[in-house]
Amino acid sequence: MNGVATKEAGDGEAPVLDCRDLVVSFPSKRGQEPFIAVDRASLSVKTGEVVGLVGESGSGKSTIARAVVGLQQLDAGSISFAGEALEGRRTVAQRSGMQMVFQDPYGSLDPRMSIRGTLSEMVRRHTPLRGKEVGRRCLELLDLVALPSAVLDSRPAGMSGGQRQRVAIARALSAGPRLLVADEAVAALDVSVQAGIVNLLADLRRDVGLSILFISHDLSIVRTLCDRVAVIHLGRIVEEQPCADLYSRPEQDYTKALLAAIPRLHAPRDQVIA
Repeated sequence: MNGVATKEAGDGEAPVLDCRDLVVSFPSKRGQEPFIAVDRASLSVKTGEVVGLVGESGSGKSTIARAVVGLQQLDAGSISFAGEALEGRRTVAQRSGMQMVFQDPYGSLDPRMSIRGTLSEMVRRHTPLRGKEVGRRCLELLDLVALPSAVLDSRPAGMSGGQRQRVAIARALSAGPRLLVADEAVAALDVSVQAGIVNLLADLRRDVGLSILFISHDLSIVRTLCDRVAVIHLGRIVEEQPCADLYSRPEQDYTKALLAAIPRLHAPRDQVIA
């Protein structure tokens, strides 16, 4: 994956996700104005597209992610999914259509349940499958995320971080979503494991037509996966460009500073500390 979208992705269709002028605030101390976490932010994701949302910690990335999937109430603005305006209370179909993968796979999985139990519960909740069909679907989901069938009888505590995140992705896929919201989905993993998860997401976009909102503070990872990138600063989207353009010709000083902070293997001679 090199971050370049195919021209036909999403052409002629309403975006699978369209966020307009989102505002989210949180109460402050008594007598103070509310804290504005998201300030009139707009972004969209086309069918089959991967859009990156990047910014520093506390910039509002995760708040937007939670608002998109209905876990955070909006103060103002609108969210549309596949051309349909979403209200505060989502239908089962709307919840199935967009699923979230969190940063901490261990915290997002029930430690008391086997992977078989976790996936089976989701399959029964979001599909009409029953009986042996549920078991077959669980095996299909593990195959999609490149895990062996033996994992079904494991529990989260006995798995590696990368395996747990693959299970979390399989659980999200069990609902049959069109949109996956990945909120810092590789941040808690070792660098070598991160690459495997990023490659998995790229494969899912290609193989099942999944659209992805990929939220990260790591611009080096975003560059390998995303078609477009939106940059958020203090709750506002300050820049949005195709991935290649953003990295080669950033427009905003904040974006330039983020790009300058990407670690390089070799520093210039005058920056080497003896």
